[in-house]
Amino acid sequence: MSWRVFFPPGKNHDKTINFGFMKISLLFLSLLAVSTLTAQNPNYDAELANELGADDYGMKMYSLVILKTGPNQIQDKDSSAVLMRGHLDNITRLAENDLLTVAGPFGKNDLKYRGLFILNLPTKKEAEELLSTDPAIAAGVFETEIIPWYGSAALPTYLENHAKIELTKP
Repeated sequence: MSWRVFFPPGKNHDKTINFGFMKISLLFLSLLAVSTLTAQNPNYDAELANELGADDYGMKMYSLVILKTGPNQIQDKDSSAVLMRGHLDNITRLAENDLLTVAGPFGKNDLKYRGLFILNLPTKKEAEELLSTDPAIAAGVFETEIIPWYGSAALPTYLENHAKIELTKP
């Protein structure tokens, strides 16, 4: 389809526009842009993606948990030490069962934030059930905030390397 376009008189702007060519050009550029945005990864490992529970973007849902100072502060040092040992043993158990991906304490802060977990669980309900097995949380030494988090499904694979660089266990 061609259209003849007229500009103001006195100038020789008489042009013919070929809309068919323009449509084909725009379609080609659009397809090129889309194919660039959705290009397949040549390093994609379908077996690994499936094993890690990855979606098409290599991502999955986790539960990010913020541990905060709870209402019950144990004054007896022996009782406090037993609870903390139970807390650390629970962390180890969860990591060994691929339920805990990241754990660690925060530095001193005004928010009363004590540490964080990233649990390999997609729902808040599952996270709450699992967190109830932690003796320090159950005793009220820590409170938790649970936030759904969408992150790389490969995140748990860092633990393999951490085991190689950890000189002593807490």
